[in-house]
Amino acid sequence: MATSADLLVDGYQRIAESTRAVFQGLPPALLTYRIDPSANTIAWLIWHLTRIEDDHLAGAFGTEQVWTTDGWAVRLALPFPDEVVGYGQSAADVALVQPAADDLLGYFEATHARSIELLTGVRDADLDRVVDTSWDPPVTLGVRLISVLADGLQHAGQAAYVRGVAQRLTR
Repeated sequence: MATSADLLVDGYQRIAESTRAVFQGLPPALLTYRIDPSANTIAWLIWHLTRIEDDHLAGAFGTEQVWTTDGWAVRLALPFPDEVVGYGQSAADVALVQPAADDLLGYFEATHARSIELLTGVRDADLDRVVDTSWDPPVTLGVRLISVLADGLQHAGQAAYVRGVAQRLTR
């Protein structure tokens, strides 16, 4: 890999591969399966990881979110304000995330495509640019991109785990 952009694109592609694998052949009922009454569902985990990627990259690059500009907020019709990304939501909120699998995957794919478009333009010198001053120390683009990458991989892995447990327990 020759550049930071190449590494970032590779990392974000791994989120996409893991997310697509969760959806492949997934019975619709398992999308909202809960291991216990307080557990996150596959639907919530994928929605949340996508919202974080969409929100945080849009903020870091000064662009609009796919969620609102491409109509995904309307299409998924979740009962939350548009700015909600899932952080700090309750078990009751998790239960409200019940989109159709095609819509959820469509939102993920649209966000992923936008992310790759943004990431391919990253130059090494861009990584030190401060993108969020609400933290101490302020967050740079490099830190934000790695944070979103780590969060996305973690939640995609959690969704894969939930799928595996659900498939074994619902046979």
